[in-house]
Amino acid sequence: MIEGAVSSYEKIKSKTSLREILEVACSFEESARNFYTDLIPKVSKNVRWVVEELAAEEQDHFDMLTRLASREDIAEQIKSEVRTPPNDSRFSDCIQLPDLGPNPDDQSVLQYAMGREQIAMEHYRSLTEDTAPGPIHDLFQYLADEETKHKGELEKVYYEIVHSGGV
Repeated sequence: MIEGAVSSYEKIKSKTSLREILEVACSFEESARNFYTDLIPKVSKNVRWVVEELAAEEQDHFDMLTRLASREDIAEQIKSEVRTPPNDSRFSDCIQLPDLGPNPDDQSVLQYAMGREQIAMEHYRSLTEDTAPGPIHDLFQYLADEETKHKGELEKVYYEIVHSGGV
């Protein structure tokens, strides 16, 4: 191959369909919802309310993505291809969940949640840059903003609990 030339494989790999992106995003949000729901009875009362909110928010995101993916009026747009987001593999890897044990400490729960929100924020933000104006773009923008907000809220709780000795 000529130096500097991009192989056909690399060109193909650099693009993915919006359908695939929506499927992975649904799996991402579903796995987060299940993870947080299963975590609720295991965490301390200090962070239980946070984990309950996260489970509900992830369910909302899953529902929005599922509804969007099934809309007939944008079926053709969903077939189109966009640039694969730079952090796509990190986003996909989040579907595999950690085992925080039977009694996870507050710090571990919050650190995991903040990291997950960061990855989601970056992923959805990248997708807003690569999608045409319309319902898909609007949803990715909304999700990026939501994840940014969640991360900020988690950082405040983390500081209150971990660095200030409790809520």
